[in-house]
Amino acid sequence: MAHEYQEIRTTITDDEAHELIEKVANFIVSRGMAPAGIMMIESLHPLHSIGSQAMYFLLPFAEILFDSQKYQRFALMIQNGENIKALVKRIDELDEELNRERRAEARLRGRRRKNLWKAKLSKIFKYKNKAE
Repeated sequence: MAHEYQEIRTTITDDEAHELIEKVANFIVSRGMAPAGIMMIESLHPLHSIGSQAMYFLLPFAEILFDSQKYQRFALMIQNGENIKALVKRIDELDEELNRERRAEARLRGRRRKNLWKAKLSKIFKYKNKAE
């Protein structure tokens, strides 16, 4: 039962942090949880350093379920308050992009329905005018 333990990471590069921010933001927005995610992250913002340390405390148990390196990178990422702000900003940006596309599609569908009804009504009234 030789289990190889991995080193505990103590630093994270800016590139790793931005990559992780992008992944987490995409995960939250793609599931339609952007408002709830932003609210949760903002409400826990004052406790970000304590949360990061709690994640390290739970690391031996978390290794059973999660990849240790990714888990540690996330714990390091949330330790910095600037990364938390960047995460909230990125979630908001992605959600706005997604909603902009959805609103444009909804407007297009509305115009199509309106034109369809106009065509149907014009057929009805043209037919009645010819019969008179």
